[in-house]
Amino acid sequence: MIYNIPKPRLSPNFTIEDIHKIREWNYERLKDSTLEERKAESKQKMLDYVKRFGLVFDQTQNCYVHRYTK
Repeated sequence: MIYNIPKPRLSPNFTIEDIHKIREWNYERLKDSTLEERKAESKQKMLDYVKRFGLVFDQTQNCYVHRYTK
Protein backbone atom coordinates (compact mmCIF):
# COMPACT_ATOMS: atom_id res chain seq x y z
CA MET A 1 0.00 0.00 0.00
CA ILE A 2 1.29 3.44 -0.91
CA TYR A 3 0.36 5.91 1.79
CA ASN A 4 -0.93 9.39 1.03
CA ILE A 5 1.38 11.38 3.31
CA PRO A 6 1.70 15.14 2.76
CA LYS A 7 5.00 16.31 1.32
CA PRO A 8 7.38 17.88 3.84
CA ARG A 9 7.94 21.63 3.97
CA LEU A 10 11.34 22.53 2.60
CA SER A 11 13.44 25.53 3.56
CA PRO A 12 14.02 28.30 1.01
CA ASN A 13 17.78 27.57 0.98
CA PHE A 14 17.43 23.77 0.49
CA THR A 15 19.77 22.29 3.05
CA ILE A 16 20.93 18.77 3.83
CA GLU A 17 18.08 18.58 6.35
CA ASP A 18 15.64 18.99 3.47
CA ILE A 19 17.19 16.01 1.73
CA HIS A 20 16.73 13.97 4.92
CA LYS A 21 13.08 15.08 5.11
CA ILE A 22 12.46 14.01 1.50
CA ARG A 23 14.12 10.63 2.00
CA GLU A 24 12.15 9.99 5.21
CA TRP A 25 8.89 11.05 3.53
CA ASN A 26 9.54 8.75 0.58
CA TYR A 27 10.41 5.84 2.87
CA GLU A 28 7.26 6.28 4.96
CA ARG A 29 5.14 6.55 1.83
CA LEU A 30 6.47 3.39 0.22
CA LYS A 31 7.51 1.16 3.12
CA ASP A 32 4.60 -1.30 2.81
CA SER A 33 4.13 -1.15 -0.96
CA THR A 34 4.73 -4.04 -3.31
CA LEU A 35 6.92 -3.91 -6.38
CA GLU A 36 3.81 -3.94 -8.59
CA GLU A 37 2.38 -0.92 -6.75
CA ARG A 38 5.63 0.99 -7.16
CA LYS A 39 5.77 0.16 -10.87
CA ALA A 40 2.14 1.23 -11.34
CA GLU A 41 2.77 4.53 -9.55
CA SER A 42 5.87 5.23 -11.62
CA LYS A 43 4.04 4.46 -14.84
CA GLN A 44 1.11 6.70 -13.86
CA LYS A 45 3.45 9.59 -13.00
CA MET A 46 5.23 9.14 -16.33
CA LEU A 47 1.93 9.17 -18.23
CA ASP A 48 0.86 12.33 -16.36
CA TYR A 49 4.15 13.97 -17.34
CA VAL A 50 3.69 12.93 -20.97
CA LYS A 51 0.15 14.33 -21.04
CA ARG A 52 1.12 17.57 -19.28
CA PHE A 53 3.81 18.43 -21.82
CA GLY A 54 1.85 17.38 -24.91
CA LEU A 55 3.92 14.31 -25.63
CA VAL A 56 2.83 10.92 -26.89
CA PHE A 57 3.60 7.64 -25.12
CA ASP A 58 4.42 4.90 -27.60
CA GLN A 59 3.25 1.61 -26.08
CA THR A 60 4.98 -0.46 -28.78
CA GLN A 61 8.42 0.92 -27.88
CA ASN A 62 7.74 0.65 -24.13
CA CYS A 63 8.30 4.12 -22.66
CA TYR A 64 9.50 5.83 -25.83
CA VAL A 65 8.24 9.40 -25.74
CA HIS A 66 8.12 11.79 -28.68
CA ARG A 67 6.41 15.08 -29.51
CA TYR A 68 3.09 14.90 -31.23
CA THR A 69 3.12 16.68 -34.59
CA LYS A 70 0.16 17.19 -36.90
